Amino acid sequence: MLKPILSAVAAAFLFGLPVHAADIGTIIDVPCPFGDCNAGISLAYLGSYDIPTGFTENGVEVGGLSGIEFDPSTGRYISISDDRSEKAPARFYRLDIDVSAEGLKGVAVLDHVTLQDKDGQPFATKKVDAESIRLGRDGIYWSSEGDGKALLPPFVRIANRAGGYMREFSLPDGFAPTADKSTGIRDNLAFEGLAFLSGGDLIVGTESALYQDGQIATLTGGALARLIRYDVATGEPKAQYVYPVSPIPQAPPTANGWNDSGLSEIIGLDDHHLLAIERGYAQGIGNTIVINMVDLDGATDVSNIPSLAKTDQRVVPVRKAQIMDLRALGLAPDNIEGIAFGKARDGTDVLILVADNNFNPMQKTQFFAFKVIRRPS
Repeated sequence: MLKPILSAVAAAFLFGLPVHAADIGTIIDVPCPFGDCNAGISLAYLGSYDIPTGFTENGVEVGGLSGIEFDPSTGRYISISDDRSEKAPARFYRLDIDVSAEGLKGVAVLDHVTLQDKDGQPFATKKVDAESIRLGRDGIYWSSEGDGKALLPPFVRIANRAGGYMREFSLPDGFAPTADKSTGIRDNLAFEGLAFLSGGDLIVGTESALYQDGQIATLTGGALARLIRYDVATGEPKAQYVYPVSPIPQAPPTANGWNDSGLSEIIGLDDHHLLAIERGYAQGIGNTIVINMVDLDGATDVSNIPSLAKTDQRVVPVRKAQIMDLRALGLAPDNIEGIAFGKARDGTDVLILVADNNFNPMQKTQFFAFKVIRRPS
């Protein structure tokens, strides 16, 4: 049970014994984000589990897990792959995650469901780049980043549980890719996150700035990503907010090494608070994964501001407060792109993270689990 483990950790502190930050039962407690003690959140680490690259389910390679969601009707999870129908048709997997207050014991891949295009057929190669997945009252909500190079727009769609197309949300002006890169999404930096607010609205997050909104993150400067707030019933946008992506957290050891930073996923807490994953990467060092709490209250609706880089209007971005940095906790996160709240078989409320392995043998499909002790709701 978690309680004795926590007692052991407390005893170690009390008697001066060595304690490792990533021990099972380690508490992450932020009592008053933004100075608001009603928004307090407290988690306890439950461990990690890895699926090696190359693992297959029914002949289909498991990988690219870019979003995850708990299904309360089954007690299991669904997780979407960002495979662009290259290794197998675009799909989501059904997972059984063995987690309890005692820890994360394992993850079983049960099967997969093929996503269908508007014509009722599997997606053709490179016609989709699935990134996030959420369960709504009327179906499975999922996003595609599109393809900036091929001028393929991003989208949010609803599918039934068999993967069949149901409907698509409207794309606001300024998001479609353009050949001259004057406006619209950047390639591979588009619709990366989905989150339901408790009131029913859907938030869709871009990974980084649209072309007209300024630069992407650098080592010395951040980026202005957009959050779109949708009316779920109509599929029409209601508002847009600015999410300030932090600068790249560290430099690669070589001058020409790759590095980046972006908003990789979001999940709702109540009607104005979210959790957001910011993922930084430096070639030769690895990933930095920071989870922030976001507050939409007081943020400017920038729907009618075509360019954040050229506006004279006062813009107030969403507020964010750091909840945890996985590397600072002593963990070794891979490319974390998915987050979900769930419930274990013993009734424990849990938070699950999943990493996209990019189908790279040097990476892994990695899961982290945390017990939810307290959260805004």
